[in-house]
Amino acid sequence: MKKTVTRATRRISLPGAATLLIITMLMAQLLGFLRTMLVNGNFNILGPDSTDAYFAAFKIPDFFFYTLAAGALGVAFIPILSERLLRSDRKGVWGLSNSLMNLMALIMVPVGFLLLFRAGWIMKSVNPDMSPAQLENATNILRLISFNPLFFTLSGVLTSTQQAFGRFFFFAITPIVYNLSIIVSIFLFRDSLGLVGLGVGALIGAILSFAVSLMGVRGLDFHWKPKISFKNRDFKRVMKQLPPRALDQGIDSVNSIVETSRARALGEGFVTSYENAFTLHTAPILLIGSSISTAAFPRLSERIAQGRIDLFRKEFIDILRVLMWVSLPTVVLVYFSRGYLARLIFKRGSPDIALILGFLSIAIFFRIIYTLLSRYFYAHKDTVTPLIVSVFAILFNIILVFTLAKPEAYGAAGLAIAQSIVSGSEVAVLFVMIMLRDKQMFTREFWDTAGKMVSITGFTIVTAFMMVTIIPLDLNDKGFFVLSFKLGSIVSATLLVHVAVSALFGFKEAYGIIEKVKKLVLRPIKI
Repeated sequence: MKKTVTRATRRISLPGAATLLIITMLMAQLLGFLRTMLVNGNFNILGPDSTDAYFAAFKIPDFFFYTLAAGALGVAFIPILSERLLRSDRKGVWGLSNSLMNLMALIMVPVGFLLLFRAGWIMKSVNPDMSPAQLENATNILRLISFNPLFFTLSGVLTSTQQAFGRFFFFAITPIVYNLSIIVSIFLFRDSLGLVGLGVGALIGAILSFAVSLMGVRGLDFHWKPKISFKNRDFKRVMKQLPPRALDQGIDSVNSIVETSRARALGEGFVTSYENAFTLHTAPILLIGSSISTAAFPRLSERIAQGRIDLFRKEFIDILRVLMWVSLPTVVLVYFSRGYLARLIFKRGSPDIALILGFLSIAIFFRIIYTLLSRYFYAHKDTVTPLIVSVFAILFNIILVFTLAKPEAYGAAGLAIAQSIVSGSEVAVLFVMIMLRDKQMFTREFWDTAGKMVSITGFTIVTAFMMVTIIPLDLNDKGFFVLSFKLGSIVSATLLVHVAVSALFGFKEAYGIIEKVKKLVLRPIKI
């Protein structure tokens, strides 16, 4: 038993954790992309079975999960667990996790029953512009996924604890399991249950995700107990940090509901178009920003717990450099290849998706950077500052949505313009807040490096523009292989130039990639 525990608790390195999360997140995003593409291909964007109902139904459970539970997970939870682990208090770690899981379950079970029995009234209140048939589909889907917030919450507590131990695998594969369940449901229930069958797939996926998270505690000496330690000092600390973090997440979910409602008010099909574009824009944020920041967060929290502010600064800046260097060419590629991506995810072609994605591409850079900047505060156990910034940002976004997302203004593209403006403002404010707190964080060397990255991006833009001109998107380009070949050619050439120019500018990130490619190419093959 002792050997099992030792092997199970062996910590993975930061590069190893980041690599694992990037690979699994890539798989999850590809499956998410495939899921959305299959939903588009098998169901109608217009009419009584419009996919607008499918996208709208998921907003309500997401709101309750992010508002009531997500705030307690990860960023508000892991720093305190890290302190326990530094004291080798494994029993205390699981005692805290057990208490949090039980409390969240007591909250989420009533929420599930509320969604189950009041689904019709909720959907009608949030989406009054839906037709009776669409409203019925949305209501039935909502009833099916009413207890998903409960399963995601329990899974989240378990996987957050596993991250503190340095175990990321089961956290990383839960989205894969969830996406696969919905994809399978498309083919199993398309002809019998229609659009509502997607709700069945989502429910099964949530249950399986929880089961996977349970597998992850094997060897970590976890034993569930029907107990909540309200008097525990660390449990009180988590509860103290929960309200601001929960409010932050909840307001963000309200903002998403407002955007969906506004898109629906613009006309039938705009919810689906916006959600498709938003899915494409979210993929690199999760793949690059969330995966790397999630892998780094336990280490950053540990540095604060150790009192090693010098190491915290160094590692934070190193990670920020990587995020900036990777995200800049990503923004360029998404913008110039927006038509190809829209055609891939929506085979029948949708200029609305491409238009919206073009404006959302700017937000990608800022959202990626935000994933790390916000964790600066969470590592310092400060959930109030990000909340205050988020509240003003989201209120600003809602104002812009109602100003820009009008038929006489920018239509659905106004939603994307608002997102980009607000995300940039939010990152700028967080940068200023960090500089005011720690004047040694952003040195002149950092700003010089940032300036060089902008210069390199100029070459990246020229390359992407030339490739799109050489390999244009034709009206008849609809096949997966044709689109993938063209898109792959554009991406490969653009990234090659980005790495080559970065190497000329002396960027260590580029040298690292070049060295890995050399080892791969020059590695001898044993026969």
